[in-house]
Amino acid sequence: MSHVPHEIPDEFPEYKNKIHDLKINNGHFSRLFDEYHELNREIHRIEAAGINTSDEEFESLKLVRLRLKDEIYEMLHE
Repeated sequence: MSHVPHEIPDEFPEYKNKIHDLKINNGHFSRLFDEYHELNREIHRIEAAGINTSDEEFESLKLVRLRLKDEIYEMLHE
């Protein structure tokens, strides 16, 4: 386990200004960003605190996070 927070601005530092603009001006992006942030925090909490969860459940959470990150990246790359 990495114990790295994986926050979107840290993952895509070259897009910090665009992230800010999209969060303010694009409701869909803002919802994706918030959903990613909440899920990412939960995953980080599980990793850092060693919270007991099944491997299947934990991997499922990480796959959802990856899907959200991919969708966010697509919006940033447009």
